[in-house]
Amino acid sequence: MYTISSTFVPGAFGSNPMPSSHEPQLNIRIRKLLMTPCTTRDFMNYLIYIELAAENLQFFLWHRDYSKRFSELPASKQALAPEWTNGRGDGERPAAQTNSSVPKKVGQETAAILKVTDFAQPKVTVSELHDNPFHTPPRTPGIEDGRKSSALSEWNEDASTIKSSIKSFPKKAAGPFDAGDAKWQPYTSQPFREEVSRIIATYIADGSARQLNLSSKERAALLQALANTTHPSAFRQVLHTVEWSLRHQAHPNFIRWTICNGNRPRVIFARGLGLAGIIGGIVAAVLITLSDAGRGWRVLSAIGFVIGIATLIAAWKGMCVVLHGMHHRHLRPWELFADEEDSSSTYELKKGSFDSLGSSNSYEDEPWVAKYEKRNIIRKVFDREVWIQEPALRQIQDTIFLQAVGAAVVLSAITVGIFVAFPKGRFY
Repeated sequence: MYTISSTFVPGAFGSNPMPSSHEPQLNIRIRKLLMTPCTTRDFMNYLIYIELAAENLQFFLWHRDYSKRFSELPASKQALAPEWTNGRGDGERPAAQTNSSVPKKVGQETAAILKVTDFAQPKVTVSELHDNPFHTPPRTPGIEDGRKSSALSEWNEDASTIKSSIKSFPKKAAGPFDAGDAKWQPYTSQPFREEVSRIIATYIADGSARQLNLSSKERAALLQALANTTHPSAFRQVLHTVEWSLRHQAHPNFIRWTICNGNRPRVIFARGLGLAGIIGGIVAAVLITLSDAGRGWRVLSAIGFVIGIATLIAAWKGMCVVLHGMHHRHLRPWELFADEEDSSSTYELKKGSFDSLGSSNSYEDEPWVAKYEKRNIIRKVFDREVWIQEPALRQIQDTIFLQAVGAAVVLSAITVGIFVAFPKGRFY
């Protein structure tokens, strides 16, 4: 199982202080967001639980890790999978696939002649089968060989890893190639061919657990490239689409969502307080206007207007001014019920969201869903809070708060000015 370790994604998409020119631009854009709640794990949680589209980030992280591991291979192995260019056609297949490692079948007479020589056709052993999960052991009518074949079949049924590699992933990976014009050749000596077949079965095949949203043209181009090479450049076009979606859609939406420091019940409660403040200001202004008090006393109603309007504007942006005053935020529902003995990072990794070859990203069966639904509304409004560690996020929230206060002061001045213009009511 190919996974991305927690140390590989400590905060943002990159951790090198000086990114190279070949590094995806998404790493450079959000490199400064290194602390909660703007870490890569928080981004992953948002994509899983809120946007319901985590496959792009999972594929992006896998490809970055895959490119790193491919670059660390010896030059001899890298030469087996040359870089893919759009101009290469089906006829220009690398030597690693044209000269297949699978021995060709020979006639019985030729085999009998070569039997006692060094050119005899080698027999496939169990160890070789383990190294090449796509290899199917030859069947012979011999009784002893039949027993071996039966034993090997039983071993495959019990060994989940071998069974999954031989039966499940190659079948799913070969499906997209059968539907298109590309020629799928699983018998290849190219590096990481088994992993690439798993990626196809997980992200590319129709109905796969984490199918990427690709056009038919992009999908066909990717399959053609993967039929020729396992070089990371084969994913170049798909990676560009995935990166564009993350940069221009998913990540901006994530930042806007992160600005909200309270859960939905708390934000609704804050909006109610804002409306109550505005109504209180109106009532105070009307009562003072109808009384025998001087016009200057009507300015006191501005206190309710300023507090109410500022609270309402901030709540409309998803912020609670009380939480903002302490630079706190509510814990997310999936964070509330994490085991207190375990760290949050351990809890995050238990879900397998960073497993590049995991199952689907469905979360309906997770324990916290039912527990949070049973939580009463009062507890949701006053849920547990944590300090916002990311300084850039606190600065954004400060800006929104100042804008809300500024707008409240202007609107309050206009409203109070209207009430001051009225003459005294002298009703009491």
